[in-house]
Amino acid sequence: MLSAITTRSVRWLIAVSGVVVCAAQAQNFNQPSPAPANVAAKVVFLSGQVSVLRGSQPWALNLGDVVAPQQMVITGADGSAVFEVNDGSTFQVFPNSRVTFRSNYNWKDLVDLWIGRVKVHIQKWGGLPNPSRVHTPTAVISVRGTIFDVTHDADDSSLIAVEEGQVAVRHRLISQEKDNLINPGEQIRVYKNIPLAKARVDKGTMIRRGADAMAEAFYTIMMRGPRIGGGSSPVPGGGGAPLPGDTAGTPPPPPPPPGDPAGVPPPPPPND
Repeated sequence: MLSAITTRSVRWLIAVSGVVVCAAQAQNFNQPSPAPANVAAKVVFLSGQVSVLRGSQPWALNLGDVVAPQQMVITGADGSAVFEVNDGSTFQVFPNSRVTFRSNYNWKDLVDLWIGRVKVHIQKWGGLPNPSRVHTPTAVISVRGTIFDVTHDADDSSLIAVEEGQVAVRHRLISQEKDNLINPGEQIRVYKNIPLAKARVDKGTMIRRGADAMAEAFYTIMMRGPRIGGGSSPVPGGGGAPLPGDTAGTPPPPPPPPGDPAGVPPPPPPND
């Protein structure tokens, strides 16, 4: 009889253990997977001259190239590129800009914009907020999933304009009690020596596009369609001297020199 009781007890324990394991697995299945570590940014769209600093030497970027943390991206007067990190978030760098990708290895800090303009699209991860930050010399912009523009001008002021979602803006150089919240269709300019509490939020205004209109149009088309998988850029590249690593504009070989047999024309036909 003791043996029968022991057998029933073992079977009961096995059954209970199975229920606990299944419940734990179901709970883990319902939880979103952890966000990936965005250790690199891949070029998924490129137009004109776009380079990355390696040491002090600019190297041309091509479609499919990868930018590592603490590397600076530089665009020429005709240059524009879209970079994608592996959570699906993207940032576009417009002409005449300088941007450092993950300058301090903090995965929440996406880019530092030193001059020029970027357009950022932060994707949510597993339906949850995806905290990210963009820095300029005068402002810190915090987001959880949105689309917004940041421009930093030569006068050391930053303009932040929100297209979708909401961003929190604070002054980078002057302490403040709370962040300024900027909503869709609004923009705010942050000046170097003026507290953010005195800054005016413009509503219903649009950031100046100017020469960036073409790059903005291509960005919109690219984001709505499939990602460009490789090959040369669909947009003709611009001028400027070729940089190391540039493979998009290899010139044709020069003509053969005088006296070269390959360049001698065929003899005339014989006279009848």
